[in-house]
Formats: sequence, structure tokens, C-alpha cells
Amino acid sequence: MPDLPPDPLRAHLALALVPGLGPKLTRAVLERFGSPEAVLRATAADLETVPMIGAKLAEKLAAGFRAADPTREWELVRRHGVTVAIRGDADYPARLETIDDAPPLLYLRGEITAADANAVGIVGSRHCTGYGRRMAERLAAGLARAGVTVISGLARGIDGVAHRAALDAGGRTIAVLANGLSTVYPPEHADLAGQVARAGAVITETPMTVDPQPGMFPARNRIISALSRAVVVVEANERSGALITATHAAEQGREVFAVPGNADSPASAGCLELIRKGARMVRSADDILEDLQGLAPPDPPPSNADRPAVVPSPPAPAGPPPGMDDTQRRIWDTLGEPRHADTLTRDLGIPAAELSRLLMTMELKKMIRRLPGNSYERR
Repeated sequence: MPDLPPDPLRAHLALALVPGLGPKLTRAVLERFGSPEAVLRATAADLETVPMIGAKLAEKLAAGFRAADPTREWELVRRHGVTVAIRGDADYPARLETIDDAPPLLYLRGEITAADANAVGIVGSRHCTGYGRRMAERLAAGLARAGVTVISGLARGIDGVAHRAALDAGGRTIAVLANGLSTVYPPEHADLAGQVARAGAVITETPMTVDPQPGMFPARNRIISALSRAVVVVEANERSGALITATHAAEQGREVFAVPGNADSPASAGCLELIRKGARMVRSADDILEDLQGLAPPDPPPSNADRPAVVPSPPAPAGPPPGMDDTQRRIWDTLGEPRHADTLTRDLGIPAAELSRLLMTMELKKMIRRLPGNSYERR
């Protein structure tokens, strides 16, 4: 008789194997039906009562629920020494629970500890220059020696450099993958992944045998930023995926840092644009550590009684455009005509540093645009 996962993990694993059921839909159906077991019993007609699910998708999901069998998945989990944390469990990272699209399941090789609440993400180009490599090494090593966990994506270039530098400095590091943990991508980082797992953790939201696809990396990046108190973009061109991580960080209320480069270097164009939009310029690990001291301390891990299981957070207040919170709406309302940043600070009573972060977030989300002379207007 095959070895089966315990309840309720069995039903959660089955849901993870259903194509088309991402984090937001998983939360929606769990909220509607109350448990993963009840979701798996839902008919197409039942599923059509869930917002965002039409008739065609309901039929597809209902068929997926009937076919989902976690037996093979559980076998691979055990074979590869992986643990699986359900959102709401005590071993699920508290910082990750704070985002609306937190993964319902987290696959993990290694261990996440309380110390990892004090973490900084380091990201950048896969095709980094020597300058980018040196800066990533210095930043990651300096943070690791200060007891800060370094988080990155195990990719070629800056990511791999950051992980290795943290390891060499004797620190903790966490790698977030876009693929399942039965393989390592890129394959040349298989040994590095093993070292990371022994000194921290390798994690993913993706079932064990799923290969990485281009569209999965932006989703992966939201986990890197969510686990971090701040994100540092070391080197990025104008189209770098590292800028997506910066956008996620800004949306999640994490601090964004960027390493400056030569003004005429395409490799640093994305970082320079982030700085122009209000990201904090960073030259060394000391800059990051000093700025982090001025931020709110890491969120303490909540007790089990305080942890939300599957109930989503209340939606942000609606506004034009969608997704604004109350403070962003105040800024939007004030920008009925272009305003200089200093005028906004005076009229709104928001400290300059906080306003700079808010304006950067709104610009990254394409709510507003920056004009010459540090003025802003609605998009």
C-alpha cells in the first residue's frame, strides 16, 4: 500500500497539483468551501459561485480536482528530504503571510528560523559585470557577518554571487526557486543549492516535478521580496527581472535599495532609474544596516492563535486607479494638477523620506509619473 501524506496535507497537495489554481484562486475557494477536502468535492456548479470563476474554468477545475492524486508528489517530497508548510502552520514564515497572494503551500529543503525575520533580498542581472559581482559580494558578506539573512533566487549572476558570499562569510542564506525541488535550476548551481540548504533553506511554491517557465520567475520574485525587510538591486538594465522584485517590494511595503553605477552604463540603467524614483542609494552593507535601524523592526512571529489560516486579508480601499490605499488616494487627490515633491510634503504633512517611498511605489505601479524638476502628475 503506498505511503500517503497525513491529513490535511494530503488535500492541500492535491490542490497544488491542479492546473490553473494559483494562490489567489486557492484562497478564494478555501474561503468559499472552508477546507481543502471540501474544495476537492466541489462540482463545476459549486465552483461557479466563487468570484473570478466562470463556467469554462469551473469545468476545468472540477475535472482537475477529480484527477488530483498526491501519492507520487508525497513520494518525491520524502525522497528529496523536503518538508511542506501549509499557510497558517507554525513553520510557515510569518513575513510571507503578510502578502495577499501568499503561497498556500511552501516546499522547503533546509530550515527557516526566527533569525530569518531579519533578512535582506539581493537581486540583479544574470549577466553581471565585474563591478556588479564585486558589489554583490561585499554587500552579501557584510550583511551576513552582521547576522542578516541574505535572500536571493539562485539564478546565474548576482543571485549566485550573493548566496556564495553569504556562505563564505559564515551567514545564513535562503534561495527561492521558480521550479520544483526535484531538480535545481540552473543545473550548474546544484552544489550551491545543497550548501544553501545546509546553511539556511531552498524554498519554492511549485510542486516537485514542475520545470521553470519564463512566467514563473516574476511570481517567484514576490516571495523573495515578501521574506525580506528590504530588497537591494545591485545591477540591472532597463528590462531586468530584478526590477520586478523591486516593484513587488514597494507594493509590499518593503524598503528598496539600489547600487549606483556609471551614468552611461546600460548594465546600471535600471538601478539609476530606481534611485531617480526614490530608491535608497547604497554603497556598502553599512548603508543598509544604518537605514534598517530606522525602519520598523521585523514583525515578530505570531502565535498559532493569531495566525490567519486561509481567510484573505481585507482588500485595500478602492480608488481610481484600483489598488490604492488611503494614503496613496490622498496623494492622488492632491495631484489634480502637477505638484512638486516639496509641495506635497508640506500640503500632506507626510515626512519627506516616507513620501519619497510612497511616490516611488505609485510610479512603479503606474499610478503617477515623475516630471522634470521632481514634480509629479497623475498618469
